[in-house]
Amino acid sequence: MPAPNSVGPRASITGESLIVAECFGVQTPTFQGEGPSAGHPALFIRLSRCNLTCTRCDTKYTWDWSQFDPLTESTKRSVTELVQWATSSPVELVVITGGEPLIQQRHLASLIRRLLAAGKRIEVETNGTIAPDPALLIDGVRFNVSPKLSSFGMQENKSIVPAALEAFVASQRAMFKIVASSVADLDRIAEVAATHQLAPIWVMPEGTTAEAVIEATRRLADAVAARRWYFTTRMHVLAFADTRGR
Repeated sequence: MPAPNSVGPRASITGESLIVAECFGVQTPTFQGEGPSAGHPALFIRLSRCNLTCTRCDTKYTWDWSQFDPLTESTKRSVTELVQWATSSPVELVVITGGEPLIQQRHLASLIRRLLAAGKRIEVETNGTIAPDPALLIDGVRFNVSPKLSSFGMQENKSIVPAALEAFVASQRAMFKIVASSVADLDRIAEVAATHQLAPIWVMPEGTTAEAVIEATRRLADAVAARRWYFTTRMHVLAFADTRGR
């Protein structure tokens, strides 16, 4: 079976390219595990590199070179090669995640335009610290914006960027999916949402095991429901135990 980051025979990299950690969903089908599209069949293009260093990050292989080797964990892929990979599958939804995808948004815009032209729809998962280029604010693209609270292991003066959040709100193409592990986190989410007028709010329980996700879900459920926010689980963790490439 091909490795998770396999996108077929390696092509020579010419023209526009992106630094990619892994691509999956073609050889071994999977689905979007979080947010409004949870349960939808999906393809994933995970870009490498991030501008944050969250201690509770579950994809540190995209940025933490004290633990991982960037030469092993990432490769340059041409936009053409990525389009060919995605269009080899009939699955409509392509999730572009990271890392932080908007670090590479200049060439990302080209990839997204070509995927849309091929009949795909796009979800970009972002930490919300970098404003989207206007070239990305087009029909067929939605942003799943996940501002990181201090409880996630990142100082909020770095992870909460007002101008970027305002740009996502103004785009009317964003939802805000925020990780929580305690009711205190929900209080902080309410403060951030009110300050920056974030809506709609989706709360996602923290956890990289099924047991942790279920425990956090039960701990948070009543308080989330009382706030009339949306609630999302992590289906891929429940189904695949957070296995890479699923």
